[in-house]
Amino acid sequence: MRSIAIAAVTTMGLGIANPAIAETYPAEEAAIKTVIEGVALLADRGEFDALERLYAPEVRIDYTSLAGGEPQVKSNVALMTEWASMLPGFDRTRHAISNIRVTVNGVKATATADVVADHWVKGLFWQVSGRYDYGLVKDGRDWKISFHKLTVTGEQGTRDVFGPAGEAAKADPAPYIQRQQTRAAVMDFLIGLETKDMTKVNSVWADDAVQDMPFSPEGHPKRVVGKAALVELYKNWPTISGKAEFTDGIVFHPTLDPQTVFVEYRGIVDVIPTGRTYRQTYGGLFHVDKGKITLFREYYDPAPFAWAFGLK
Repeated sequence: MRSIAIAAVTTMGLGIANPAIAETYPAEEAAIKTVIEGVALLADRGEFDALERLYAPEVRIDYTSLAGGEPQVKSNVALMTEWASMLPGFDRTRHAISNIRVTVNGVKATATADVVADHWVKGLFWQVSGRYDYGLVKDGRDWKISFHKLTVTGEQGTRDVFGPAGEAAKADPAPYIQRQQTRAAVMDFLIGLETKDMTKVNSVWADDAVQDMPFSPEGHPKRVVGKAALVELYKNWPTISGKAEFTDGIVFHPTLDPQTVFVEYRGIVDVIPTGRTYRQTYGGLFHVDKGKITLFREYYDPAPFAWAFGLK
């Protein structure tokens, strides 16, 4: 490695690099090997948000050598959801990748690699060995995996590891899954308001949920505590609102805490009692635990709210 690094440095005063290095170790081949090595490392570390970005939006997966069935086409999100629902439940996994071979053809590439994957959970062990085949496409300066196939050549241990691993992953969801649950709860709440589905709206609250509205106008509560009180707060929504829109252009801003998200969204609501149209830009801080909203801190301009609902 030292000799390669020295050879790649430009000749002092001449600005000439050694062209043999580029021919011997092409940059694109190195980038693809990094992607393949990254898949193994990120999967073992449970970093599925980063792992998702190594795959194309649509991926053809062929694990029929291991599990039977037929190859499947999945979104990268669906694939990560599947992996995140199982792998973190193991006490430890290790995917050892070796002998990576790459062929580049313009903005497409193929690769193969040998793999030995070890899995430990609750005193059980399973090892599968084989070969990975990959198809990749170039997206800007990055390579994305669009095809991933496993051909099994050997196994040791027991596949009984999957039972306890799945149970453990379900009991303690990975951050990737928690972020999905957080987003789903927020969307259920807002879509429920749009469609006047109060069963959906009421179902999102935890028993001890809190909604803070620090900028609400006089005559409107600034803090509501408990699911029963929140159900009461929203119970008249279907009778006072006509056409409503909250999710068009919605933007989610994840935080380091997978259960907490800041959401920007706009509201356009036909207010039936006043005949006015309520237009608002919101900022919402949501905390979600096990799929239920425990905190909704709502930021909005009180002036258009008071005008639209006839509070002044």
